[in-house]
Amino acid sequence: MTDANVTAVNHTGFAVSSLDEAVRFWTEALGFTLQRRSEMGGDFLRQVTGVDDPNVKTATVKAPDGSVVELLQYSKGSQNGAVPNSAGAIGAAHLALTVRDIHAAIACVEAAGWKAKGSPQSISGGPRKGTLVAYVSGPDHITIELMELPVQ
Repeated sequence: MTDANVTAVNHTGFAVSSLDEAVRFWTEALGFTLQRRSEMGGDFLRQVTGVDDPNVKTATVKAPDGSVVELLQYSKGSQNGAVPNSAGAIGAAHLALTVRDIHAAIACVEAAGWKAKGSPQSISGGPRKGTLVAYVSGPDHITIELMELPVQ
């Protein structure tokens, strides 16, 4: 075998401390659409995730372009620890979202209780030259990169 035969990205998942708060943020602040909520648990989930006592409440939200984000609130989530509050921490990840107006997007994110990690900056070279970018983060230290593409 030469590779893992990946054909597409199906979804991105984030463990959260409060499913209700996360759904509210993703739908109200970011404009995603709630697709479904569910609960899972038992041996199947333990076998898949390797998490002890994996009872989990989930919600799936969809971006305007159809990209899917799965939010997961594990029953013992607080006992599993938290993501470091640094985009540079080993294992830290982020999701990049294209926005029409980065300043308006930051205002919506901050009104929802999240914070900008810095200020919007323009990429100075390469294929993304002129794109404004900024990182924002919320109570679970999930990092989202906001990207405003240059006008063509």
